[in-house]
Amino acid sequence: MNYNRTLKILKEHFSIQDKIINIAREVMVEIEPHLKSVQELAECNQLKVIAAMKKANLSDFHLVDSTGYGYNDLGRETVEEVYRNVFNAEDALVRPQIISGTHAITLCLFGVLRPYEELLSVTGTPYDTLKDVILGDNCGSLKDFNIMYSEVKLKENKPDYEAIAKSIKKNTKMVLIQRSRGYGLRPALTVGEIEDLIKYIKCLKKDIICLVDNCYGEFVDFKEPIEAGADLCAGSLIKNPGGGISPTGGYVVGKKDLVRQCAYRLSAPGLGKNCGPSISTNRLILQGLFFAPLVVGEALKGAVFTARFLERAGFKVFPRFNEKRGDIVTAVILGDKDLLINFCRGLQKAGPVDSQLIPEPWDMPGYDHKVIMAGGSFIQGSSIELSVDAPIKEPYVAYIQGGINFSHVKLGIMRAVQELLDRGLLNLPE
Repeated sequence: MNYNRTLKILKEHFSIQDKIINIAREVMVEIEPHLKSVQELAECNQLKVIAAMKKANLSDFHLVDSTGYGYNDLGRETVEEVYRNVFNAEDALVRPQIISGTHAITLCLFGVLRPYEELLSVTGTPYDTLKDVILGDNCGSLKDFNIMYSEVKLKENKPDYEAIAKSIKKNTKMVLIQRSRGYGLRPALTVGEIEDLIKYIKCLKKDIICLVDNCYGEFVDFKEPIEAGADLCAGSLIKNPGGGISPTGGYVVGKKDLVRQCAYRLSAPGLGKNCGPSISTNRLILQGLFFAPLVVGEALKGAVFTARFLERAGFKVFPRFNEKRGDIVTAVILGDKDLLINFCRGLQKAGPVDSQLIPEPWDMPGYDHKVIMAGGSFIQGSSIELSVDAPIKEPYVAYIQGGINFSHVKLGIMRAVQELLDRGLLNLPE
């Protein structure tokens, strides 16, 4: 009886046909062992977060806000202590004033690097929004401050150890390791791969600083990059660690002296972590972190379903449903501009917010090509909520991420494929 009601809602409210519903049912049976593994991961990480809050003696008076300079904000200090405990770091900087993952990484770059020192990216070209930060002209970039930059291309979609060894020079002070795939088909790095890479780099130059861009990767594994030897790690609170609740913010965790330098860059030299009002965000940041392992688990379950369902629909996906993941992103090659745009529009129709809107490609700041984005999230730009980003360029790949509950992910993917069927752009394999 309850299953019949579910079918009725899928058909009447979302116009999803029986053939898609039947494939989804078959996929659910097929991926059941993988969903169980995700549940075990989520439970372990949930216990880790609770233990970190217990260790920090979190109390209700830590959840209130501060204003002005934010001096003696015990809530803010406790938020950072909890993050330090969760990530097993020496220190943490967690602030609503950090507006994005790009901003958090920028704090690390400008906080630590000095003129004529070099940043080396060992995972190829960084994510699009970091290009101006590093190489922009007359915009306050690293280049403008005579901070050198070089990169090592990936070899067969993996870090090229031999080329890295040849690229590290006397003035190479920091290496940047991007964990997520970004807008690329290369696999996201697992924590084990990050650990091996850092060990190798430290053997080449022991005092080099290893910075990990951890966006989309938090709670996807049993360990975090700091536990794998990273000196600094940065990310966004409207991605994994915010749990779909934190309204804004970012974080930096790592070695105490390095985090202090990042804090000087966020505020001002001499002020560091002593200032910065929390402005009604302490409770939301902490509650979001509490829910984050559960939410990331739901996103991972959704990613497994997405990969297998879209394979069954005839598309190539990365990673496959049964491969180990380093982040929450699934890339699907649509291979055609119309397919790509209508896939995004179909997913938008399943959004809890703005489902009535029609996504269009646009010139998004920080990107050198048009991008179409869809999802309908409660927090603007939140990519722990179900969403899809897609650059309008060949081979027309949609990057699907997030999902704060599994049911919504399933619905979104079914609705996206249904849109392709409705427009005569796809024939499902028998």
